[in-house]
Amino acid sequence: MVVVSVYVAKTKVGSKVGAALLVILFTAVLANLKLIPSASNTIPLYEGIFTYLAPISIFYLLLGVNLQSLKKAGAPMIILFLIGSLATVLGILIAWYIVSPQNILGDDGNIIAGMLTGTYTGGSVNFNAIALEYDFQERGVLYAGTIAVDNVVTTLWIIVTLAFPPLLRGIWKDKKVKATRQTLEAEDKDQLGMHSLMWLAFLGIGAFYLSELVKQVLPQIPFILTLSTVGILLAQIPFVSKLGGSHTLGLFLVYLFLAVIGAYCEISAVVELQQIGLTLLLFAGLAVVLHGILIILLGSLAYRDWEMISIVSQANIGGGTTAIALAESFNRKELVLPAILVGTLGNALGTYLGFLVVGVL
Repeated sequence: MVVVSVYVAKTKVGSKVGAALLVILFTAVLANLKLIPSASNTIPLYEGIFTYLAPISIFYLLLGVNLQSLKKAGAPMIILFLIGSLATVLGILIAWYIVSPQNILGDDGNIIAGMLTGTYTGGSVNFNAIALEYDFQERGVLYAGTIAVDNVVTTLWIIVTLAFPPLLRGIWKDKKVKATRQTLEAEDKDQLGMHSLMWLAFLGIGAFYLSELVKQVLPQIPFILTLSTVGILLAQIPFVSKLGGSHTLGLFLVYLFLAVIGAYCEISAVVELQQIGLTLLLFAGLAVVLHGILIILLGSLAYRDWEMISIVSQANIGGGTTAIALAESFNRKELVLPAILVGTLGNALGTYLGFLVVGVL
C-alpha cells in the first residue's frame, strides 16, 4: 500500500491528496473488505510497527533539525515564529474552555489537544509523537478522524493566510521587514547509501534503547520526549547531520505507521464519529482562528509586516512546505529559506509544547 500510494501521489489527482492520506485510505479499504487484518482482529506485526518503527521514524525526521542554521532565518522570523507558537498554545487553551471537547471526547480530549498543539506548532512529527506516548494510534477511527479534521483546517488556513495581508493592508498600513537573501546549500540529503544506512540503523536502535532505560529510571518523563531530545541533540553533531537519507528513511517508516492506522479504520466504528467529528472540527477550527488573531495582534507589536506574519503563521499551522508556497505567492523569495528554517524550529518545539498542554489540561 505504501508503494501504491507513493506512485498514485505522483499523478495529477493523487498529488492533491498526498501519499500520507492515500496510504490511510487504501489500507482502510482493504481492511474493511477483510483482505488484511483490522482493529478487531489485530496482529503482532501492527503492534510492532506502533511500538518500534513509529517512534524511530520520528527520531529520523528530527535528525534534520539543525539549530545552528536557525540564525540564517533572522531575528524577525524567529521572534514571530515564537509568538506564533505561543498563540497556538493560547488558542488551544481558550478553545478548550469555549468548546469543552472533554464533554464529548472524555479523556481523549486532553490527548487530542496536545496532538493539535504539536501539529500547529511544528507539524505531523509532533502530532504522531504525542499520539504514540498515549497509545492514541490504537483508536484507529478517532485517530484518522483527527488527521482528517487537521487536514481540513490546515487547507482552509492556507486560503486565510493568502487573503489576510491585502485585507489588513487596507485597514492598517504595514512595512516590509528587510531580510537577507539566503540560499540553500546544494546537498543531496535524501541519498541513502550503505554508510548512511548502517549509521542510521545503529543510531535509531541505540537512541530507542537509551530512551527505554531513561523511562525505567524516570517513568514520569515520556519515552517519546527523551527519544525526540536525543534526536535533536544528535542532529547538532556535524557527522550525524551529514548522514544522507534520514528524511527518506523516516518518511518511509511514517508511511508504514499510517498504513496500520488505515487498517484500524473500520466502517462500523465510523458511525460513532458523527458528533465527535463535529466537535473536533469546531475545536481545531476555533483554536486556529484564535492563533491567527493572536499572532496578528502580538506580531504587529514586534514587526508589522503582514506578509511575514502570514508566512510564519502558515509555518506553524501547515509546516515549512506550505510556508514556502506562501512566500513564493507573495514574491518574497528572501523569506523562502527562513520559512524552511522556522519550520524546523517548530519540529523541535512542538512535542514539548504538546506535552505541556496535556499536562495543563
